[in-house]
Amino acid sequence: MSDVVVAIPSFRRPDQLAGLLDALADQVAPVGARIVVIDNDPEGSAAAVAVARSVTHVIEPARGLAAVRNRALDEAADASAIIFIDDDELPAEDWLTTLVGRWRDSGAAAVSGRVETVFPEGFRDAWITDGGFFRRVRFDDGAHQAAAATNNLLLDLDFVRRHGLRFDEEFGLSGGEDIFFTKQLVRAGGTIVSCPDALVHDVVDPTRLNRRWVLRRAYRVGMTAVQTDLGLGGGLSVRARALVGGAARVVIGGARWVVGEVTRSTSHSARGARAAWRGAGMVMGALGRRYQEYALR
Repeated sequence: MSDVVVAIPSFRRPDQLAGLLDALADQVAPVGARIVVIDNDPEGSAAAVAVARSVTHVIEPARGLAAVRNRALDEAADASAIIFIDDDELPAEDWLTTLVGRWRDSGAAAVSGRVETVFPEGFRDAWITDGGFFRRVRFDDGAHQAAAATNNLLLDLDFVRRHGLRFDEEFGLSGGEDIFFTKQLVRAGGTIVSCPDALVHDVVDPTRLNRRWVLRRAYRVGMTAVQTDLGLGGGLSVRARALVGGAARVVIGGARWVVGEVTRSTSHSARGARAAWRGAGMVMGALGRRYQEYALR
């Protein structure tokens, strides 16, 4: 059994999955890794691509990312580390050796690589690019992160098993299961180390490059950010801060949005809209509402 498992959640993206698997073909042997594709499509749309490339393919019929990631943990039961990467991403040539090397050198409970957004060729919508909807937080090399996404993340499975960590099904269809999980990991005493040299490129699906999608994502992020804090034991103080902070974002962001529209400032319009929608999500999250983004697939 391999010491490291590369887990790829997949849902009806056979072409992107094929590109990712081809990019990984020469990276697994040097670190003693094996690849597992966890297919969330009951019809097994990823099977042909995985079988053709001689990688393990399993179907997880329960809907949602939490179920898929927990299945990945189960499939890696005999491994020492698991690495998550999404099926619409492409890693740099030294991605896997860099990520695994940092884990082995640091002994960290998790290592978070860097993700750079790549827009389709010819994409020119300044409202979306100037609005920062796909901009990601950057961390210095070796920095300790309070949380991390799972689209480029290594987890030390000895630590995960020792502390009984699992992905919470409450976030299965809303997203945010990764932030909640990694915050739990840090609360249990684990360290998430930043490794920006372990780079993957996130190739944005063209269907997401419209104002409706990006604003709904901002709304969902605001909502799940509050829900993760509540899930970690936050009470009335968390709700109160979210209500006040979210309402302030709605008012200030909404005003900036209007000013941007009036003055024809793309940046002010987009950034104001993003702030307002995220603030609205924070308010709804504080009120106990859930937006199940992945139930819409």
